[in-house]
Amino acid sequence: MSLIELKIPDIGNVTDVEVIEVLIQPGDVVEIDQTLLVMESDKATMDLPATAAGTIQEVFTKVGDQVSEGVLVAMLKASDAAVPAAAPEKKQEQPVSAESKARTLQPAQPDASETPAPAIRSPAIVPAGSTGKAHATPSVRKLARELGVDISKITKGYGRKGRILKDDIKNFVKQIMHSGGAPAEETGIPPVPAVDFTKFGEIETQELSKIKRLTGQGMSRAWLNLPMVTHHDEADITELETFRKAMNLEQVEKGIKITPLTFIIKALLAAMKQYPQFNTSLSPDGQQLIFKKYFNIGIAVDTPNGLVVPVIKDADQKSLIELAQSMASLSAKARQGKLMPSDMQGGCMTISSLGGIGGSAFTPIVNAPEVAILGVTRASMKPIWNGQEFIPRLMLPLDLTYDHRVIDGADGARFTLAVTHYLGDIRRLLL
Repeated sequence: MSLIELKIPDIGNVTDVEVIEVLIQPGDVVEIDQTLLVMESDKATMDLPATAAGTIQEVFTKVGDQVSEGVLVAMLKASDAAVPAAAPEKKQEQPVSAESKARTLQPAQPDASETPAPAIRSPAIVPAGSTGKAHATPSVRKLARELGVDISKITKGYGRKGRILKDDIKNFVKQIMHSGGAPAEETGIPPVPAVDFTKFGEIETQELSKIKRLTGQGMSRAWLNLPMVTHHDEADITELETFRKAMNLEQVEKGIKITPLTFIIKALLAAMKQYPQFNTSLSPDGQQLIFKKYFNIGIAVDTPNGLVVPVIKDADQKSLIELAQSMASLSAKARQGKLMPSDMQGGCMTISSLGGIGGSAFTPIVNAPEVAILGVTRASMKPIWNGQEFIPRLMLPLDLTYDHRVIDGADGARFTLAVTHYLGDIRRLLL
């Protein structure tokens, strides 16, 4: 028999992840891949599976702990037959391969649309002079003292059971700085009044999933900080659809399905190279424009828990078939709750497609700090005048929303026109 240390593996450069559920206790017999505990970050909810079978001797974590890579979770007594070949025999760090890292930790639920920057929460603030009691750990209170924050003015945190976190303290300071020293209630944006709906009839209350809460916060932040404009246009994809269907017939035996979104990504990439200002981010102080030399495309995916945005890395270096495979893989991981935080980081521009549901137009919100987002709805046959007669053409609605601080109206129109041209004649993508 030997003792094995079960530790938190590499979780994608994410630190201080909260433990929301501990599923083991001393004496429990566990199997390989059995979930030991559940962690929740701003990006995802993640399971920590056992890497060996045996009996739990001691548990070192509890609900509410903030853990990072290398933190000891539990000691496991395992028989020699149950110990993995790569398991360490001594209590010291051993090199971990990328394959082992990926096998060790699988997220259970995705938790937010790709926002390359952490979501800034807006903690509830009580009026000056309030004596509200703050629910916070000593380390959080110490940080508040160091920053000169009266923690009693924060009535609600975003930790478990409303506990105030270090991020809540930092975001409180940012909120005060951005509002010129005034609380949110004094910035001219009145809060929505509370209504007792029970007096009108029977109601039922359900908690929003964390992914929806964080998505809402991110969208609200973008809406308040970015002056956004949406440009609408249509692309003629009649020939494109004919070519796409022919390709799918060729790939059916390989189990590969090429969707219209694959061609939209290709057209978007070509337009981004033609107009580099769309592949940028504005510096936090608004004084510099950061041009990116890589091309990563985010794809908004609807899941049972809410919207997430996995990112196709180096999309410009992939063929149509490789893009189709990447999209299928990421979409499956998103819906199964197996996206890693790194799968939702590094996007340059996002596509939000509602074509599979319906609609003729909408106004997507920019996924800041990106500067633009392309919305797509359902294509439909329309009579188009060719100079002599009306002919039926398959028209795809496009909706481009952009940050007006970086992109002006003329550039927005030119960019959208370029996308429509590439989709209207896919031979242009070869030039």
